[in-house]
Amino acid sequence: MEKVIYVLWRDSQVPADSWRHAVRTTLADTLLSRGAHGVQVNLADADVEPAAALRQQNTQPGIEGTVSIWIDSSVAMLRQPFDEAVRAVAPHLAAYLVTESQPIRNTRFVPKAGERTAGFAQLAFLTRPPRLTHEAWIDVWHNHHTRVAIDTQDNFLYVQNVVVRALTRAAPQYDAIVEECFPAAAMSDPYAFFDAVGDEEKFQRNLQTMMESCARFIDFDKIDVIPTSQYIVKSVNG
Repeated sequence: MEKVIYVLWRDSQVPADSWRHAVRTTLADTLLSRGAHGVQVNLADADVEPAAALRQQNTQPGIEGTVSIWIDSSVAMLRQPFDEAVRAVAPHLAAYLVTESQPIRNTRFVPKAGERTAGFAQLAFLTRPPRLTHEAWIDVWHNHHTRVAIDTQDNFLYVQNVVVRALTRAAPQYDAIVEECFPAAAMSDPYAFFDAVGDEEKFQRNLQTMMESCARFIDFDKIDVIPTSQYIVKSVNG
């Protein structure tokens, strides 16, 4: 089984609310009917407007959502029915084959099928800095930064998707797509984000540790960070 992430841009002529509803319902249902074992939708919608200050945008135009599917094969001829379904709703897309690692599984706010997951999901689109080889980049991120991300933040889901290859032409260069879920308070309260409510010393320590760790493997002028609402339409684990 393989995981494919479709990055979505909305046609500006289509009203935002109706487009998001179509992604969550019509598109998700079509993907399942065509054999996807799991479907997850992430949308930058009104529910995450309090997190607007967290958004970082280097890709133009700005990303408006993603759809992740788990399928038997990403081979082009077998993936075609899924590509066609996504393009019918989002003609401007980019698809990526990824390997998925979950250092933190969501056991705190267990999602219900098709419903919005509690809090918000922050998506980060990473590009490997030229100063690091692929092997060194993975080592810093997975074997050093993972512990920092867990220890310094109040994240209840942490998913590391390493991009194997782009599956569509002219796709933006991303080397990884990170998913992290946080409680709703973290949308607007940095102390809640960094698990340091009421503790200034802990907040400063966690913030500095996190920023120093990120700087080791991320170029901040090339990252995209998108607060989203997450919908687990169907979990691949049932």
